[in-house]
Amino acid sequence: MKWLVLIHVMVAIIGFGPTFFGNILLRKHQTISDLRHNVLLQHKLDYFPKIAGTLAVITGILLVLTGNYGSILQVWLLGSLILYLAIQFIIIGFISPSLNVMQRWLFNPDNRASTQLPPHQTAALHKINNLYCLTTFLAFFILVLMIMKPS
Repeated sequence: MKWLVLIHVMVAIIGFGPTFFGNILLRKHQTISDLRHNVLLQHKLDYFPKIAGTLAVITGILLVLTGNYGSILQVWLLGSLILYLAIQFIIIGFISPSLNVMQRWLFNPDNRASTQLPPHQTAALHKINNLYCLTTFLAFFILVLMIMKPS
């Protein structure tokens, strides 16, 4: 049981980590060169939440099934699961598609000489950054629920 808790905590940390970096790497005011680099870096970091986040859910379910944690309907358990699903929905449904469009623009050979983002790309970057701020808040709240375990 201790090993399962350890694995759960470790994969949760690894899975949440890139969520906290998203709003830093994709900040609103940066050069296009920096943005190109950071978009590629964020794309690589996105693998961690997908893999480790899935493992965190699986180990969490195993912990509930095999441990003395009580009903899944407790605020901290159900709330954490709902918040995790909300984060996934935001990232998969909103951030990733917007980031893919921005990446196509950034790496289009016709735009290599650009020194500023056009207004529609600036608006997309602001949207992405704001959504990453939201996911950071939700991930932080999951950690609070997991530590405080309100009933």
